[in-house]
Amino acid sequence: MTEAARTTIDQSEVDRFSALAAEWWNPHGKFKPLHKFNPVRLAYIRDKASEAFGRDPHAQRPLEGLRLLDIGCGGGLLSEPMARMGASVVGADASEKNIRIAETHAAGSGVSVDYRAVTAEALAEAGEAFDIILNMEVVEHVSDVPFFLSTCASMVKPGGLMFVATINRTMKAAALAIFAAENVLRWLPRGTHQYDKLVRPEELEAPLSAAGLAVTDRTGVFFNPFANHWALSADMDVNYMIIARRPA
Repeated sequence: MTEAARTTIDQSEVDRFSALAAEWWNPHGKFKPLHKFNPVRLAYIRDKASEAFGRDPHAQRPLEGLRLLDIGCGGGLLSEPMARMGASVVGADASEKNIRIAETHAAGSGVSVDYRAVTAEALAEAGEAFDIILNMEVVEHVSDVPFFLSTCASMVKPGGLMFVATINRTMKAAALAIFAAENVLRWLPRGTHQYDKLVRPEELEAPLSAAGLAVTDRTGVFFNPFANHWALSADMDVNYMIIARRPA
């Protein structure tokens, strides 16, 4: 396949999430796990971005003046909080339905987000550049992980960051993040994740490094059923997040 013909889009995945679009902002609906997950990932993004850019993480708008891309933004569960933190946010998703839901919710919330139904490669071809790119729970749904990561990395400004969150390809993840989450706890619709599309940390880090980004932080994330919340962990066997930075 030529470079011009390559795509990051897995249409079956776009169709799957488009069918669920109306559920995005229902904290008790199909995306309940993301609503539960949001506090820990928002705090991680805020704290690490503030550290990298010399900001006060406890300020009302710690990301003021920074341009941020939320790629695969879905209904905007991350885009809106990032905008409230002061970032100039572009929320991009391949699903028109997701973008319409995100736009409607942002308008009703009084939050300004530049939502676009567009692919990562189209943004890169247009010469877009960002201080921060959020690549959260997306890589396990694209058709070509290395191409997707290198495309996103090309839009990171000098000194900028890319956050990547996904699920590790391990037997532990297959048991907990797929079988238990989809079949036992019913947190997610069956078929949300396929084991062979899960991504190991080294499969993220190699294309990011090749694209000129250096990994600066890694963390696992686990769900504590007794406290009923997510927390950071040294265990990256299931859910994990990575930060990569382009040298200034």
